[in-house]
Amino acid sequence: MLTSSSQAIALAIPGFFALIAFEWVMSLRKRRDVYRLNDSIADLGCGIGQQTLQIFTTLWIAAAYTLVYDRFSIWKLDPSRWSTWVIAMVGVDLAYYWWHRLSHRVNALWAVHVVHHQSQEYNLSVALRQAMFSNFTSFPFYGMLALVGVPPQVTLISIALNTLYQFWIHTRLVGKLGPLEWVFNTASHHRVHHGVNPKYIDKNYGGISIIWDRLFRSFEEEREEPVYGTVRAFKSWNPLWANIEPFAHLWNESRQARNLKDGLLLWVMPPEWRGTGLKHHEIPVPDKRAKKWDPPYARALQPYLLIQFAALATGLTTLMWNPDVIPAPLRAGLCACILLSVASWGGLLERKAWAIRLEWARLAGAATGLALTLGRIATGTAVPASPVTLGLLLAFSLMSLLWFGRVAPALSGRGRP
Repeated sequence: MLTSSSQAIALAIPGFFALIAFEWVMSLRKRRDVYRLNDSIADLGCGIGQQTLQIFTTLWIAAAYTLVYDRFSIWKLDPSRWSTWVIAMVGVDLAYYWWHRLSHRVNALWAVHVVHHQSQEYNLSVALRQAMFSNFTSFPFYGMLALVGVPPQVTLISIALNTLYQFWIHTRLVGKLGPLEWVFNTASHHRVHHGVNPKYIDKNYGGISIIWDRLFRSFEEEREEPVYGTVRAFKSWNPLWANIEPFAHLWNESRQARNLKDGLLLWVMPPEWRGTGLKHHEIPVPDKRAKKWDPPYARALQPYLLIQFAALATGLTTLMWNPDVIPAPLRAGLCACILLSVASWGGLLERKAWAIRLEWARLAGAATGLALTLGRIATGTAVPASPVTLGLLLAFSLMSLLWFGRVAPALSGRGRP
């Protein structure tokens, strides 16, 4: 049995990428402009950042849930009974609804969740654009299941299944599904949720079921295709900045309030709330013909980033499946390198000078570390590892250095774009 929701996600990652490739091919056949490489790399980079942080946070949150379950649960439900799984799936879906709804209606929670809505596209890669800190904000809602006696393993798997279900609904290529629309959250319903059209904002919060939205009056039917993104457009491909910038913006707004009370209230009020001294803003009617934020980037980056991203995703999937095999300090170092990698690639897409330097340092550091590790294995002074695997990784690192050497002039304007 799976020991965590992260393992369930790790199992699904190859399927995610296969479906993304399939959707891209189908969009080309239908002549639909659905994907942009820079946007998708940023989306997937956010997902990598979230899963990287979850390698550490999942264990802590699971431990906290287990503590509540052991000490404070009203009763203990039997994980071998089907009724326990029904309670868990319904309970997780309801908890998700209220966490999701409040994440749109409380500024501090919105600063976390807004990451998922920043893309101006709507495709399967957007499903993987997740906020790094969402585990912390969702735990209090899922933790309520511990009080009613749902075992930790059952809750973790139910959360994973709820998350996996929501992947397919992030597509523009699936229309309405008839009677299923009354019960299930579908692509049509979720397109509404991602729209910035005034009538679509803060609607359709459901996970698997749309019943909660109908019951709690937050449902809106799709009548025209939405314009996607956020009211305050986010203009960066950097996944780390995507998670930090909303808090920086909220902090700056709170400082503009004329008194401390309004400055503090801003963090717990809805996004449209305006205290004294805060600039009032209306939700504009979006123009479908408006040009999306799409700064030019060096086309030589396309194959380079795709290969680098595939290698990083493979490594992260392996790490997610069995993180305890790697010592904690090395695991922390690897996770830091992963986060710096996605930040570097976002910067390269924006032609940032610091990103070129960071990419050189990342590639050189990886090659040096692998070479030193192989040397220690050869002299018998290192923890046993697979020399073949390390050798292949070293060869890939050296190849990447040479490849980036050919790409870098185009990034700095000294070569062909």
